[in-house]
Amino acid sequence: MKNTVYITRKLPEEIVNKLSCYFHVRMWGEENIPVPREILLKEIENVNGLICLLTDQIDNEVLSKAKHLKIISNIAVGYNNIDVQSAAKRGIIVTNTPGVLTETTADLTFALLMASARRVVSASDTLRNGEWGAWSLMEFTGQDIYGATLGIIGLGRIGEALVKRAKGFDMNVLYYNRTRKQDKELELGIRYMDLKSLLQQSDYVCLMLPYSAEVHHLIGREELSLMKKSAILINTARGGLVDEGALYDALRNGEIWAAGLDVFEQEPLPLDHPLLSLSNVVTLPHIGSASVNTRLGMAHLAADNMVNVLNGDEPITPVLASINGIEVN
Repeated sequence: MKNTVYITRKLPEEIVNKLSCYFHVRMWGEENIPVPREILLKEIENVNGLICLLTDQIDNEVLSKAKHLKIISNIAVGYNNIDVQSAAKRGIIVTNTPGVLTETTADLTFALLMASARRVVSASDTLRNGEWGAWSLMEFTGQDIYGATLGIIGLGRIGEALVKRAKGFDMNVLYYNRTRKQDKELELGIRYMDLKSLLQQSDYVCLMLPYSAEVHHLIGREELSLMKKSAILINTARGGLVDEGALYDALRNGEIWAAGLDVFEQEPLPLDHPLLSLSNVVTLPHIGSASVNTRLGMAHLAADNMVNVLNGDEPITPVLASINGIEVN
C-alpha cells in the first residue's frame, strides 16, 4: 500500500511527478495563498508525509492530529515554523533545505546592501514619477561600499558566502557568532568581534543567523543606539531578529542612515506598516532565495528527503532535536 503525502502549496509539475512515482499525492491547489488552517488540520490526519513552507505553522495542535505522520519536509533552511521538539517526541522526522540556497541568498543580501547604500529604489521612483530635475551635486548621494566595514552577525554558510562577495569590494569584514570560528578567520581574512564592538565599528550590519526565541529582537533600541549614524542595517534572515518599532524610530530620527529588509515579523507586511512610510528603507517580499534554479533545487531536495524517509532510508538533511539531552533526527 502506497504512503500518502500532502503538499501545502502548489508546486511545479516536475516535483509533483517525482513524488507521484512513489506515493499518493494530495496538494493544496493555490500557488500564492497558504493552505487554510482548518484544511491543514483535516488533511494531516491521514497522511504519512507533509511537504510544507515556512508560512505553515506546524505546531502541537497540528501534530496532535497527525496519527500516521512520519516526516515533515520543510522547503526552507529555517524551521521555526515547526515545533521540532514536539515532532521528535512523536517520532516524526523533520528535514529542511540548507546549502542549495546559499549563493542565491548571499547574492540578494549584497544586492540589498548596495541598493540601500546607493539609494537605488528612491532614485528610480523619482525618475518614474517625473520628478527628476536638473542634475544636482548632492542629490541622491549615498554611502560608499568599496573599502567600508561590514559586520556579519551569524557566520553560517550564507554568512561565509557573503564574506566572499564583500572581499571583492575590498571591504573590512568583522563577524560575531555564538561560537568563534578561528579557522574561518584565517581562511577568509575576517576578524571576530563581540556584538557591541561590531555594532559600533561597522558601516553595514548584516543579520545572517537563524531565528529562535533566544535571539528574538536581538537588534533593539540599545543595539541600534550603538551603531554609527551613517550605518545601514540589512536583514535577510528572519524578521523576529529585529524590533521593528525600535528600527522605525532609529531610522526616522537619524540614529542610523538606512535599512534593507527582506523579512519582517508579520508577513505579508501590512501596507500601513510604519516602515513603508520611510524613504530610507528598501523593502522586499522575502525573496532571498528567489531564483528559478534555487527554488526548484529546494523543492527537489524536499522531495528527495520525503522519498528517502518513506522508503525506509535516512533523510538527506535532517533537523536535529533534543529529547532529554540526547540529539535525535
